Amino acid sequence: MKSVRVQKIRLGMIGGGKDAFIGGIHRIASRLDDQYTLVCGAFSSDSKKSKESGECLGLNSNRVYDSYKELFEKENTLPEDERMEVVSIVTPNYLHFEPAKLALQSGYDVILDKPITFSLEEAKELKAILETSGKSLMLTYTYTGYPMIKEARYLIAKGVLGEVRKIYVEYPQGWLSQSLEDDDNKQALWRTDPAKSGLAGAMGDIGTHAFNLVEYISGLQTTKICADINTVVKTRRLDDDGAVLLKFDNGASGVLIATQIAVGEENNIKIRVYGDKGSLVWQQEDANSLIVKLFDQPSQIYRAGASYNSNIANHNCRTPPGHPEGYLEAFANLYRNFALYLKSSEKERKDNPEITDFPGIEDGLRGMAFIESVIESGKSDKKWTIFKL
Repeated sequence: MKSVRVQKIRLGMIGGGKDAFIGGIHRIASRLDDQYTLVCGAFSSDSKKSKESGECLGLNSNRVYDSYKELFEKENTLPEDERMEVVSIVTPNYLHFEPAKLALQSGYDVILDKPITFSLEEAKELKAILETSGKSLMLTYTYTGYPMIKEARYLIAKGVLGEVRKIYVEYPQGWLSQSLEDDDNKQALWRTDPAKSGLAGAMGDIGTHAFNLVEYISGLQTTKICADINTVVKTRRLDDDGAVLLKFDNGASGVLIATQIAVGEENNIKIRVYGDKGSLVWQQEDANSLIVKLFDQPSQIYRAGASYNSNIANHNCRTPPGHPEGYLEAFANLYRNFALYLKSSEKERKDNPEITDFPGIEDGLRGMAFIESVIESGKSDKKWTIFKL
């Protein structure tokens, strides 16, 4: 299903003010396919910063709010054809649930940064609210937006690799190898603070991305885990390193590594999937390539944008082969697919499954269950912990 030029969706934003990394990413993603227009926001808990952010973005000052509560109160009073239709929530983890809850109860669709909430209990409550609201929710597990990740999922579902036997996924970073939170680094401060981040540090921040990627690509679900969780930087209050053994519902096993103390590493998330007929490899440093290795055959390199790829992979490409598409485009794919979903009929969704292909509430629940199960396992002397949803 091709994107068409139609009335843009009116978008509001909570968080993501000036100097906030992820807010700018969300705004770029929302603009890339001309499906949204930003009309309002509460960009910071600091009223002055929120106003300054809105001014920098060229918004009407009357629609730049001091708090997310004021945003909902004021937007609800506007005529239906003027008020925002979707709200994007890009705040730290502890400020996900309440704004999302208010949004759904006020009749707005929600785009929410991961992990979905502060706890699994909150995620379950949000699911119940979503189900009675009649609205929709999209979660930004970014890496599922890459075209060759979608091709990998397609090939596995088609049976090209046979039955999946083993999965390795790793997400190495090095930015927290030093105690940046002690130097008042804004990103480090909240990500290493249990009151703002939640139970987990590295496992909540990047481990959830790796976990989501495993289940998305393979189509399998985790049933048991065995985790080794570490806090390497001595003054840190949350984990900054860990490894997890995984068991899946088809009997396959896996290994997940997430670390933020690997000096020199950036964000090269990488996944390898092994079946009884073949295997595949993808990594973010060469995101346009997917390596497929079939039994007793030469390796094949699938490239983004090529005509031999599946419809769902090419739906998420914008440029001809050889023109690199990356993180911003992957992020934008989630925004575009959600927009197309909101604008489509049930028949269109059935006929065009690519527009229903975005992370949602179930991905959020499983992500929170992963965090809580991993931390429980890391503290336990038992070899295996049941994955508890």
